[in-house]
Amino acid sequence: MSYALIRPLLFRLDAETAHGLALNALRYLPLAGTPAAAGGPLTSKVAGITFPNPVGMAAGFDKDGQVPDALLGLGFGFAEVGSITPLPQSGNPKPRLFRLVEDQAVINRMGFNNGGAEAAYARLLARKNRGGVLGINIGANKDASDRIADYATGARLFAPLASYLAVNISSPNTPGLRALQDPASLEGLLDGVIAARDETGYQPPVFLKVAPDLLPADIDAIARIAIEKKLGALIVSNTTIERPALASPHAGETGGLSGAPLRDMAQQRIVDFRRATGGAVPLVGVGGIAKPEHAYARIRAGASLVQLYSAMVYEGHGIARTINKGLKAMLARDGFATIEQAVGVDTPL
Repeated sequence: MSYALIRPLLFRLDAETAHGLALNALRYLPLAGTPAAAGGPLTSKVAGITFPNPVGMAAGFDKDGQVPDALLGLGFGFAEVGSITPLPQSGNPKPRLFRLVEDQAVINRMGFNNGGAEAAYARLLARKNRGGVLGINIGANKDASDRIADYATGARLFAPLASYLAVNISSPNTPGLRALQDPASLEGLLDGVIAARDETGYQPPVFLKVAPDLLPADIDAIARIAIEKKLGALIVSNTTIERPALASPHAGETGGLSGAPLRDMAQQRIVDFRRATGGAVPLVGVGGIAKPEHAYARIRAGASLVQLYSAMVYEGHGIARTINKGLKAMLARDGFATIEQAVGVDTPL
């Protein structure tokens, strides 16, 4: 059954209930096909990892690591699970997830709801040898007395299982979390995460996920630290707390805004971080990507990889294959033999 037929039924449900149904469908129904294989024009190497294609599922969809292999089977080149905190937590009160249909957007104030690190570890350990690029996004519990210690706990636990570790300091839904983007706090955090990772004997690269709501001085400081700490990549960006003109009756809900209204801001942040890093740190473009043209523009601006989540709400489970098909056509049209050749061509250094 096509998503166009299912969508009206799902949209009669509240957004969080529909999300739960989507996860269960991926767990129990034969929706997924064969995972993407490396080789061909969309394959690239980023932070030492071979990505079969540049389109990934962003964190937030599969918070507990329940369906990474199903996501890879939908054509995603990589799947990022989480954010996972050391202890289980229920997150913020419901309702906390809202579709802004008129704006092709989503507002969420989930608050890192997840079943905790031990449960996710057991689940992901069981799929350890299945292959595919798996990012594990780690966070801190809301009431943690030492948030850096929480991130270190996640890094220590998940380093043996992750293709890369994603450090999420950019959610607007955990009070004070974005303060970790302050240079002094960020350096201490990354030192703690890297030291904890290294204790395990495994060294998956560390990706840092940042907010779009940054001043030029913030961007410069984060870029400098990313270079100094030899981060694998910067994920640009999380949801925004800004509110452009929106048509939906849910426009006044608090939380992070994602989807189409974030597109232009997220596109500009890729340009900003490419210039600030001088191309020395790979970038993952996130925010408002729903079509091949959006992904290609982000890549040409400087992103080596892209991620999506909100667009799947509106476009359905075939979105990764649709975007990859379009990317192949646009690469051929523009005379690029590989996706790597297109990275940053519109933002010369």
